[in-house]
Amino acid sequence: MFGKILIANRGEIACRVIATARRLGIATVAVYSEADAGARHTRLADEAWPIGPAQARQSYLSIETILDVARRSGAEAIHPGYGFLAENAEFAAACAAAGITFIGPPAEAIRAMGSKAAAKALMERAGVPLVPGYHGEAQDLATLSEAAARIGYPVLIKASAGGGGKGMRVVERAADFAEALEGAKREAASSFGDDRVLIEKYLTRPRHIEIQVFADTHGNTVSLFERDCSIQRRHQKIIEEAPAPGMDPARRQAMGEAAVAAARAVGYVGAGTVEFIAEGDAFFFMEMNTRLQVEHPVTEMVTGLDLVEWQIRVAAGEPLPLPAERLAIRGHAIEARVYAEDPERDFLPSTGTLSHLRQPREIPGQVRVDTGVRAGDAITPHYDPMIAKLIVWGEDRPAALRRLLAALGEYEVVGVRTNLGLLRAIAGHPAFAAGELDTGFIARHAAALLPAAVAADAGPAPEPAVWAAAALAVLRDQRAAITAAARASGDPFSPWAETDAWRLNGDGYQDLHLRHGSTALTLRCHPQPDGSFRLDLPGGPVRAALEEDAEGGLRLVLDGVARRLSVARRDAALTVFLAGQGAQTVLVEDPLAPPRSDTAGSERVTAPIPGRITRVLVRPGDRVQKNAPLVVIEAMKMELTLRAPAAGVVATIAHGVDEMVEEGTELVTFADPPPSAAA
Repeated sequence: MFGKILIANRGEIACRVIATARRLGIATVAVYSEADAGARHTRLADEAWPIGPAQARQSYLSIETILDVARRSGAEAIHPGYGFLAENAEFAAACAAAGITFIGPPAEAIRAMGSKAAAKALMERAGVPLVPGYHGEAQDLATLSEAAARIGYPVLIKASAGGGGKGMRVVERAADFAEALEGAKREAASSFGDDRVLIEKYLTRPRHIEIQVFADTHGNTVSLFERDCSIQRRHQKIIEEAPAPGMDPARRQAMGEAAVAAARAVGYVGAGTVEFIAEGDAFFFMEMNTRLQVEHPVTEMVTGLDLVEWQIRVAAGEPLPLPAERLAIRGHAIEARVYAEDPERDFLPSTGTLSHLRQPREIPGQVRVDTGVRAGDAITPHYDPMIAKLIVWGEDRPAALRRLLAALGEYEVVGVRTNLGLLRAIAGHPAFAAGELDTGFIARHAAALLPAAVAADAGPAPEPAVWAAAALAVLRDQRAAITAAARASGDPFSPWAETDAWRLNGDGYQDLHLRHGSTALTLRCHPQPDGSFRLDLPGGPVRAALEEDAEGGLRLVLDGVARRLSVARRDAALTVFLAGQGAQTVLVEDPLAPPRSDTAGSERVTAPIPGRITRVLVRPGDRVQKNAPLVVIEAMKMELTLRAPAAGVVATIAHGVDEMVEEGTELVTFADPPPSAAA
């Protein structure tokens, strides 16, 4: 067994590996870029070493730098996590050449199966059914567009060297193929250092089912059963579960045998995932991921195994801890990926500081949270915007689903927008409960899911409890500030330090000016002798108080009825979390402040998120039509093409290729204001 390992990754997977290594008594070495200085994984590891700038190519993707740290720190092995160098054959080979164990498959297996095109060719020779497509070496536009026409639209362009939805485009018609291909190649090169792609027929209602395989150096290869990963957004999985709903034993055996055969065909060692796409009674090989998957915890929950421990033991030369006949599925597990992204802007990544973060209570064997962040950490534009993975287990699927809904209701995040509303809506949808899953689930049920995903602070007026909680939180803060100031003064008993709003002639009160979206409310608050308040809410006056509950949290008491809640304040914004109902944000307004002025809106071409400019597609003087592509920005492992809001003449390009820009930065100006969209 190893004495010390280095984790060549960041975020939640680095924390996950550190946890298992610590349990096994193995010392850990973390690496971090300038953007990750002080990140959670650097605090958990026994050692943490800097490896360069925020840009991944100069830090987490630098083979030479990471191997240098491994040598200098005395690490005997390197765990690559997933993403970055996890499926890089050159990295695996470089580790072997340096005498450092790579906790993953041999470089030859990565080369054979890490390339989607090579893997499909191998499966074709083995007789495994494939989705109709092109997997050849020629990568010129003419060859690929001809292949797409032969396959028949719609087609799917996929990066040959990676996964996670990066370098992937659905193309509905031939006229859009060239632009989609160019974007997919750029994104693939940026994410994986390889711009090769393959073309496949795009199936309309497929399920995405993958088989977890494991192999050792003693000739043992097993299937650890399947996971259903059909719930996807922008070709990226957001909810995964094991076992797959509706999977019958015969198909499980057939898919497991095909996956094991694929692993044996390339002399595979370690953890891998063979991915299939299934439609009707047929299933087709898609690709093999030669690494641990993001969704591996659901397999751990239903098998009772630690897959990272298996990886380490196999890399150390030990046989698989259990033979195939002793492997079994117990219960049902579901994983939900919590992302920092904005539901009002097509789920673009959302950056900012996590000013408030409260995650569900972990219950061993039932509720698990894998995360790489803490309250106060920043979600930056440099890396994937995942906040955490929430994994739940139940005796059966309905029990797991109930536990998922309850745990999602405990999540509290302030500082960035999140997909929590979407996750709650999916988990609560009747079709999801019935197991009616396919990769088009979100698009098909968009009318029910996406309104629920939009942050509540942009929705209808909140219920009285939200107004009351926000008001009481403001009053509590005021009272605390006045009391503290009085204690620090020379006269702590001055009547000016009283907070009872006493008036000589009549009842004392205070007016608070609150806003939720477009709804404004002036709320009159009357202090009562017992410390509570009478609040003149829109539905009538109520007696209200904030109290501590038995666990040190808060509960709101309205006319004697108590409800658990939490209130997080950031400047003038108060986010109220009512138990099980998500978040609603209320602003405290100053009635004497000058009115807010609106800036130019839809006709400005600005950066929607912080990122790096990868292409500028126009020049000053160019006349463009509405929706013409102008600038391409890369952020958080995805690529965004900014388009002209209307027809006009380009006047200036404010920033060039490779420049970093902040959210809201104006990128393109026009010589004459373009006509409005309504004109």
